[in-house]
Amino acid sequence: MKNTTFRQLRVFTEVARHLSFARAAEALHLTPPAVTMQVKELEGHVGLPLFERNGRQVALTTVGEYMLVYARKLLATLKDAEDAAARLQRLEVGTLTIGMVSTAKYFLPRLLAQFQSEHAGIELRLAVGNREQLIQMLQGNEVDIAVMGRPPTELATRAEPFAAHPHMFVASTEHPLLKLGSPRVDDLRPYGFIVRERGSGTRAAMENFLQKSHLEPRVIMEAASNETIKQAVMAGLGISFLSLHTMGLELEHQLIATLDVSGTPIVRAWNVVHTQSKLLSPAAEAFRYFMLERAEGHLADKYGKLLKLAV
Repeated sequence: MKNTTFRQLRVFTEVARHLSFARAAEALHLTPPAVTMQVKELEGHVGLPLFERNGRQVALTTVGEYMLVYARKLLATLKDAEDAAARLQRLEVGTLTIGMVSTAKYFLPRLLAQFQSEHAGIELRLAVGNREQLIQMLQGNEVDIAVMGRPPTELATRAEPFAAHPHMFVASTEHPLLKLGSPRVDDLRPYGFIVRERGSGTRAAMENFLQKSHLEPRVIMEAASNETIKQAVMAGLGISFLSLHTMGLELEHQLIATLDVSGTPIVRAWNVVHTQSKLLSPAAEAFRYFMLERAEGHLADKYGKLLKLAV
């Protein structure tokens, strides 16, 4: 494997991430034939197939799973070397890979636009997933720094809170619970819940809250998309528990209603997180300071009035 290139390893890990040559090509800004060629060359160096192909479906072979572990280690080591060189030069240049939970997409892009306008030499890449997926990205050194709610306990990380993160129960604007004014948790019992997928921080926060009141939610729908959940709630299919930061437009236009359930809103924290073993590049340090200094004010300006309307 002495002729293997880092380019081949990058392409291989991207195909392994998406289990799709087409999606990997899109993420890498390459053509699908170019991705296929790079993988075939790597398979030639290894001497064994790395993927099983069945039509459009792609799966890692056993050899591919083993090689993925070493490929990620090699790429992580190369990234650490690049970061070390940047620190020695004190340059805010290069690529910064930011992981974020899907709920953060409602506010983080505007902050990133402001950050990039002040740090033009930094190329930004985003990796989006739920909490469980983001923890795996941190563990695999696939992201430099992450924006998430509850930080991981299974990893040695440095987590710094930068803003409050309110969550609340929501329903359609014609839901009978609204007639109660301030319903108790037990008043939710007869109604079906539309919830985020397991592994989501929002789902975990809801379950922890309801567990304290000995309420087992009757789940009638599960979705990995906040947008899907909001549409289902507005259609009257059930009630849900969502971050305030996902509902800006719906609350402004009175398309969705918040339930003033006793003990809510549940206020968690947004955190900027990185593994303790990782030495941050100047670009990552600049982003960390930016979030700690600017993000709270941005969220307060955008959502402060909505929180008053909601409660």
